[in-house]
Amino acid sequence: MFDYETLKLIWWLLVGVLLIGFAIMDGHDMGVGTLLPILGKDDTDRRVMINTVAPHWDGNQVWFITAGGAIFAAWPFVYATAFSGLYWALLLVLFALFFRPVGFEYRSKLPNPAWRSAWDWGLFAGSAVPALVFGVAFGNLFLGVPFRLDETMRSFYSGSFWALLNPFALLVGVVSLSLLTLQGATFLAHRTEGALQARAKLAGSVLAVVLLLAFSGAGFVVSRIDGYVIQSIPDVGGVLNPLMKEVVRQPGAWFGNFNKAPVLWLIPALAYVGAIGALVALRVGRTLFAFVGSSLACLSVILTAGVALFPFVLPSSELPKASLTAWDATSSYVTLNVMLWVALIFTPIVLAYTGWAYRVMAGTVTRDYIKANDKALY
Repeated sequence: MFDYETLKLIWWLLVGVLLIGFAIMDGHDMGVGTLLPILGKDDTDRRVMINTVAPHWDGNQVWFITAGGAIFAAWPFVYATAFSGLYWALLLVLFALFFRPVGFEYRSKLPNPAWRSAWDWGLFAGSAVPALVFGVAFGNLFLGVPFRLDETMRSFYSGSFWALLNPFALLVGVVSLSLLTLQGATFLAHRTEGALQARAKLAGSVLAVVLLLAFSGAGFVVSRIDGYVIQSIPDVGGVLNPLMKEVVRQPGAWFGNFNKAPVLWLIPALAYVGAIGALVALRVGRTLFAFVGSSLACLSVILTAGVALFPFVLPSSELPKASLTAWDATSSYVTLNVMLWVALIFTPIVLAYTGWAYRVMAGTVTRDYIKANDKALY
């Protein structure tokens, strides 16, 4: 049995694992969707692209749904505050995601070119918009979200949707969009052949450079802006509410965890290793290694953000001490403990069937195969 403090830390790690799983698994689906109208030069090309992810895209949604459910169950205060304050941004993501299941299912139901082109752009929007907005949301976490809590723990949001679209947040959005689209490009390069594969390699090379530049730029800005530091807090192993701590803002404070434990600098370094590795592997035709490299970049970029923010989950720019952290925004001890056992049982099952599905459906999707199965495939 773990104590309450350890369970809080474990669930911070597990939510991070779910976000990483989403970026790697659902990320390449979104990346392919984003590239669909760009790399697909004709209807057969676009059908090849869709059918590289067709057997798995709905199963990969498990990571996204589970991450949302885990945040709701483990950090209900964060879930409630974020969904009430960032309502329009999250609603935009939700409406964009509607295009994905409908687009996959209905896109090839009619041979009409206008019909198919409309759904291609729908799949693009359903993939690119969430990828961009997720990054914008992370960017605003580093700046602080304008909310406060009263003495009854009610949250009040004083910002607006347009304020979220500030230059730094949009830069982090570019990091997220290029990261997930790179994941899709490397996956396409591994699952296709011929001219489409060549275009995927070129797109992946460009996206790797964009990711490196945007990630470096975002890191530079983070080193200059004010971060958050907990000055005092009661026993983190106890039952706390967010107003029981004192928080101050200091320049460069988001690098505090890295400076306290220099070994953590290996995490952002691995993001460069992954992106550069994917770029080199694409150039030499080692597409599987390119996908591994982009997956490493996904893992490292998300871990970098998580370590920089820790223990903050939803910092408040209006009332810093109201910031929600991994110590004071969690569910009860019993809830976290029960959830941990559920995760220990079901996570290996999800990993096992996902691995089996990818193994069974492995191989190159060719134009001839698509044409020969015109009525049986997407």
